[in-house]
Amino acid sequence: MCIVEDTIVGTEAVQIPLQRGASLLETAVRYAEERHWDVFPGTWLEAADGVQYCSCGDTACALPGAHPAREDWATQATGSATVARRLWSQQPTASILMPTGRAFDTVSVPETAGFLALARMKRMELTLGPVTLTPDRRMHFFVLPGGAAKTPDLVRKLGWAPSSLDLVTLGEGSYVAAPPTRYGSRGAVQWACRPSAANRWLPDVEELISPLAYACGRDR
Repeated sequence: MCIVEDTIVGTEAVQIPLQRGASLLETAVRYAEERHWDVFPGTWLEAADGVQYCSCGDTACALPGAHPAREDWATQATGSATVARRLWSQQPTASILMPTGRAFDTVSVPETAGFLALARMKRMELTLGPVTLTPDRRMHFFVLPGGAAKTPDLVRKLGWAPSSLDLVTLGEGSYVAAPPTRYGSRGAVQWACRPSAANRWLPDVEELISPLAYACGRDR
């Protein structure tokens, strides 16, 4: 089963580095090089008088150090390890953001529902993709691109009104923050289920939506 900070084993495992002590530059490069995920640098944290502020300059920033730094971020995203290295060399402390709707979509649920869904998926022996856990207590389940468009109808078929569940899908035009990006003083994004050789092929959202919707229904 996937757990936070689960280590990657096996000679053929994808060697995404562990979060503690990992360089943002090298991590971004490896996401592009080893998973073929597009990445782009976001904002970063700046310290003033012992307090960390977002580089965007907004002292009330909702996602300090963890949102796009440019309006044209979608055109900046790259799957090239060489370009990623150059981008983070210019600002080594920039957050690592990844556009959804390209290599993957994500299904975002509250942390409590996410762990309940993970336990249920284990009993069902479902094959998971990577899953992140964010400091704002959300879990993002990576699924095949196109999942965001299909989810509302799938939820309705399960007997739920999409608006009644705290289940959010991110597809084209959106992004997620990747480990080890930090949200100000709230902590860092972590892997609840780390990228590995076993989950290189992502599940379709249809395979995961039932336990996710069930967990969100229980969590209301």
